[in-house]
Amino acid sequence: MRNLMHNLYLILEDSSSQYGRWFAGFISTLILLNILEVMLETVPGKSALWEVWLARFEVFSVLVFTIEYLLRLWVCTLNPRYERKIVGRIRYALVPITFVDLLAILPFYLPLAFPLDLRVLRLLRLFRFLRLIKIARYSDALRLITKVIRGKREELLLVVFVCAVLLIFSSTLLYYVEHEAQPEEFSSIPASLWWGVVTVTTVGYGDIYPITIAGKIIASIFAVIGIALFALPAGVLAGGFAEEVKTKKNASETCPHCGASLSE
Repeated sequence: MRNLMHNLYLILEDSSSQYGRWFAGFISTLILLNILEVMLETVPGKSALWEVWLARFEVFSVLVFTIEYLLRLWVCTLNPRYERKIVGRIRYALVPITFVDLLAILPFYLPLAFPLDLRVLRLLRLFRFLRLIKIARYSDALRLITKVIRGKREELLLVVFVCAVLLIFSSTLLYYVEHEAQPEEFSSIPASLWWGVVTVTTVGYGDIYPITIAGKIIASIFAVIGIALFALPAGVLAGGFAEEVKTKKNASETCPHCGASLSE
């Protein structure tokens, strides 16, 4: 039994092994097909045969994801962080990516156990899109993105804070400048925030815009500032990617036993 647990753990958690790569490829493909299935369900005028096959595929997918989830809970105790049989499995179940695994299959089982309102059912069906997040477990690229965001979280939070201050300040300023000229469009500061969002992010839908000279000048200034400011997160993430790629490259060129550089 211990050998079985160990082999399953390697398949589920070690994507560098051959069987691990096959399993990761199978689950990743199944996740993408699930997203396609959810999209196809919204197409009007489908034949009854299509409905049957989509329903069967949904059942098959949920069974696979359920078995995967239960197996992960079973073998997680081989990880030293979750070695305690009960407490360890509870801790593992509360890990964000594992909790997403549960939320991805829960909408299928809840209607079978409890009578739910149609609106609740529709809301639960949205949780199926969480299956797309599951692919982060099997993708090195997505794991790299997560690692970069986690490593640069302080810089990103600072940028978000500055952007929020700029957005609120620009919307407030334009409210006081434009309110008398356009009382319906700029009826309040919260209503003016919509203008701030589409202007500072340079989207510019054109449904609300200043008509006074002062308002146009202020809007032009903040639009230019927004171009520079909202480019900062891209710069922070690009810098983080460069650092991580350099770190991985250096690690691959270093001997794991003596620490000497293999490129020398």
